[in-house]
Amino acid sequence: MKKDLRICFIGDSFVNGTGDETKLGWTGRVSAQLERDRDDLEVTHYNLGIRRNTSEDILNRWGEESQQRLEGDFEKLIVFSFGVNDTVIEGGDQRVSAQQSLENARAMLTEAASVCRVLMIGPPPIADSEQNIRIKDLDGSLAELCQSLSVPYLSVVSELIDDPIWMREVASNDGAHPRSAGYTKLATLVSAWDEWDCCSVSISSIIPID
Repeated sequence: MKKDLRICFIGDSFVNGTGDETKLGWTGRVSAQLERDRDDLEVTHYNLGIRRNTSEDILNRWGEESQQRLEGDFEKLIVFSFGVNDTVIEGGDQRVSAQQSLENARAMLTEAASVCRVLMIGPPPIADSEQNIRIKDLDGSLAELCQSLSVPYLSVVSELIDDPIWMREVASNDGAHPRSAGYTKLATLVSAWDEWDCCSVSISSIIPID
């Protein structure tokens, strides 16, 4: 009998897969690959990515949205990915300060880790060199935070900056989001990650999230 694994991918437009003409994004691809690789799993994939969402927006919605989908007796995983929108400059200020981004992330990761297994994927680069500096800085801080919380973290920004497919598609699309080949590249990084072993921890019941 196959294990019932349900995954909530929570984040922004990159989680949503914006720009991907196949509408799979990286989350759909890694979920499909996981089920192909693990014939003992039946994977239910919930994409909870919202365009333009910052960590502040995600903080306000993730608990209720994930609880509705993960209440029951089955394998559970929450995957967070956000940060690019936090680093956008609007009206002369960053949408979310670096300090506030980390406070928001800490609150989410701490509570989620008390519920089930949690992973975090770092923010990817875009076609703006100045913003990419801020994204890299935030990525490093998020990696340190996750290490302190014992939450596995995958940094992708440096590898994708050096990837011609990702950067070419971002530049030729809307300056931020790739097309299907770019998302395939990101999905490959996630699927190859040692921590992407979704059933190494089994939680039989979810703790309610207030």
